[in-house]
Amino acid sequence: MNRLVLLALPALALQALAAEPPTLEHMQLAASYSAKNKGVSLLVLHRGKRIFENYPGFNTARRDHDLASGTKSFSGAAAAFAIHEGFLSLDEKVADTITEWAGDPLRSQITVGHLLHFTSGLEALPEGARRFKLSYAQAITAKGVTQPGQRFLYGVTHLQVFGELMRRKLEPRGFANVRDYLEQKLFQPLGLKVGSWKEIDGQPVLPHGASLTARDWAKFGEWLRLEGKLNDRPLLPPELVRQLAVGSRANPAYGLTFWLNEPVPASLQRSVPVFQQTDLLDHPLVPDDLYMAAGAGDQRLYVIPSRELVVVRQARGMLGAVLGFRSGFTDANLLARLLHGKDAEGKTLAP
Repeated sequence: MNRLVLLALPALALQALAAEPPTLEHMQLAASYSAKNKGVSLLVLHRGKRIFENYPGFNTARRDHDLASGTKSFSGAAAAFAIHEGFLSLDEKVADTITEWAGDPLRSQITVGHLLHFTSGLEALPEGARRFKLSYAQAITAKGVTQPGQRFLYGVTHLQVFGELMRRKLEPRGFANVRDYLEQKLFQPLGLKVGSWKEIDGQPVLPHGASLTARDWAKFGEWLRLEGKLNDRPLLPPELVRQLAVGSRANPAYGLTFWLNEPVPASLQRSVPVFQQTDLLDHPLVPDDLYMAAGAGDQRLYVIPSRELVVVRQARGMLGAVLGFRSGFTDANLLARLLHGKDAEGKTLAP
């Protein structure tokens, strides 16, 4: 028995070491790198405690900032609550609720899971629609162009369809929309204040449009890290929160509205433009269990369960990113500095 305990000690020691917070020097390296690449905030939580904050330029802890596509991940959380409450399933057909799709050979096969994994097979935009002006009513007119589940297509249509599906399910339950539902189920319990959230036709834009302070976004990340717990009380069963970080066959690096640190085939990397904008794909200096909400202009919410860390990074430059301009920022360069004091290639950096 004593031998078994002694053999276990090195593993326990390694686990404890892995969960140690980053050093101040490493966090300062990360903050400097972020600031030089248009960063306006960097916040680090370790075991739920704020251990580092940096607000370069004219930003402050109280100023909310547009999350861009970082907004998408709230839809995954909304789905998890709806599943827990029994009025939604990842496997249910969207056409059961959006009955206009019932007779369509492709759209009638789309499930809720397909929408949230971005594998619905819907066209990128319905004819005549604009990316940042797509209403729920327009979104459900999108045509099916490929078999559901076979192809990953990053875009706005999936979640605007999800918004309409949820609107129809929530209305009989006394909620006007997904945002109202999240306010009651998640935001208010967490003490999370949404600065603003863009709307079209009175409905929240789910693929983008929410604006939060770094501290408030971190509250969401910490709740995810604790697998749905708040003050040791579960708001959701942990398996539902873990499901958010499980990829699909079509794209192992994208879960239910979250990006994952997973390897993907070279052919998929070439076909998905977003993959050309990040080096966070099975990177050796980044923990395997890291997952993130991410938005244009390098808005980031990193959740790293093995290190008991939540990291928020916000930045200027969203318009340029939307227009196709690349920044000098990369995920691996920020995280390698924060966790190891190195750059993305593994070179040790001076404080």
